Amino acid sequence: METLFHSRVNREIETLTERLHPPRVCIDNNSCKDCTVLKVDSANKYGILLEMVQVLTDLDLVISKSYISSDGGWFMDVFHVTDQAGNKVTDNNLMQKIEKELCDTKAKEDIDDETELESCEELESYYTKLNVSTENTALEMSGMDRPGLLSEISAVLVDMGCNVTSATAWTHNRRAACIIYVEEESKPGPIKDPKRLAHVKEELETVVQARGVNGDRNNVRLRNFATGRTHTERRLHQLMYADRDYEGCCPCHGYNTGEHKRGCDGTHVSISRCEDRGYWVVNVICKDRPKLLFDTVCVLRDMHYVVFHAAISSKKSIANQEYFIRHKMNSLALRTQSEREKLVLCIIAAIERRVSHGLRVDICTQNRMGLLSKATGVIQKNGLSIPRVEIVTRGENVVGTFYVTDPLNIEVNPKIVELLRKECGGSVDMVIDHKCPCGLSRSSSSSSSVVSENNGTVEDKRKFSLGSMLWSHIGKFSSNFSPIKS
Repeated sequence: METLFHSRVNREIETLTERLHPPRVCIDNNSCKDCTVLKVDSANKYGILLEMVQVLTDLDLVISKSYISSDGGWFMDVFHVTDQAGNKVTDNNLMQKIEKELCDTKAKEDIDDETELESCEELESYYTKLNVSTENTALEMSGMDRPGLLSEISAVLVDMGCNVTSATAWTHNRRAACIIYVEEESKPGPIKDPKRLAHVKEELETVVQARGVNGDRNNVRLRNFATGRTHTERRLHQLMYADRDYEGCCPCHGYNTGEHKRGCDGTHVSISRCEDRGYWVVNVICKDRPKLLFDTVCVLRDMHYVVFHAAISSKKSIANQEYFIRHKMNSLALRTQSEREKLVLCIIAAIERRVSHGLRVDICTQNRMGLLSKATGVIQKNGLSIPRVEIVTRGENVVGTFYVTDPLNIEVNPKIVELLRKECGGSVDMVIDHKCPCGLSRSSSSSSSVVSENNGTVEDKRKFSLGSMLWSHIGKFSSNFSPIKS
């Protein structure tokens, strides 16, 4: 039976099945000797796979394997997970939190439908309608990347008396997207004065559009999100997809066959047709890295594809993903070569956005006004670029990570670490591995599968097939679904 999803259905009717049959979660530490097996059994709904994967990655769990089946009106998923140290999940508090978070996943409105705030009246009406409080104003910016852009943005915010509480920025294919949360320096909280809102937006637009040319896609928006309704990395994927950063991607040679030759660490995506069931089969073979599964599922969701079955696995440094999909609204989707090529490029872009280049610098210091401006200013003055950054306020401290590169592809001088330490104080460290010495619990540190840091080679792997393997695993793991006993 084919499951159809309709966007204009009464919410009470749409959620009736999931209210009658809420998710059941079983946490099994006996089936596998080296990982914990999570089994989730629930009524099916559009976007549920992304919600489940997002919960697990936000809890810093490493997903090494997953088997997904959602044909008909039911969703069944199996995740093989470990903690960041590669151990089974044995902490009772964490197990209870996993069960609670997975069971509490509910259909949410698309982030695209969040309200852009242009006035104080709109902001207050928005708060009243949702009956929530929001501590900061969110600034969303996307457009052409250039050296020093983040430094210029943060300097303008300091000049206008806006304190940055957190910031995340990605760059890819000469495009940039960032989300910065700010509050008033004099009075902590969101910016409510409509004239001030307009002025902040105008000044930021001037910076983002500076040195641009006619036709550049540059965008600045001020938004306030209800607590718990916005996932920053999810939103960054949407911003970069809307900015069409995928147009600059170059598939590896032989991408349409899924061939992955020895020594190639590129991303290979192939799309084929399963005529008997009406599925399109998407195979992805690429270098494994943190949060790979989350990123791939995000792009499928943003392009309105429904995942009916999937099998995910990793071996050493190679990740294999296979998805059986249909478009949510268009039964003729992917019939043309151009549509299939677009999906291939969008998957490659989603995978590449988070790939980190350059020198990683972790910072942990006392929070104070203008800290982001000082740090980015030092990097800019030394002729370096920041392809990716994540910084957040934790109590009285600020912790974060900068990736620093040289625009001329010259190796970055490690002395930049000492310069940052002098300017910012606190702990500033150059990190060779993926551990953060500042104790920053980071969702970006969680993986979609295990990465082998000591293996610099990429091995051959036979084409990954779902087939009987999926059903044998689903049958084995679904035989004892039951709620966890804490």
